[in-house]
Amino acid sequence: MDMSLVMAALAAQSGRIQSQIATTVLKSNIDAEKSSVLTILGAGTPPSLANVGPGVGGNVNASA
Repeated sequence: MDMSLVMAALAAQSGRIQSQIATTVLKSNIDAEKSSVLTILGAGTPPSLANVGPGVGGNVNASA
C-alpha cells in the first residue's frame, strides 16, 4: 500500500476520534449548564415563603 494512503487513513481515523471526544465533552458541558440553570430557576422545588411578610401566601378571602 502506498504510504500516502496509509497516512490519509490514519488522519481520517484521528479526525473521527477527535470528533468523538469533542462530542462527549460538549454533551458533558451542556448537561452541566442545564443543571446550573435548573438550580438557579429552582425547578422541582416549591417556592419558598421564608422572606415574605406575615400574612403573605396565606388563604385568600375570595368572597369579599
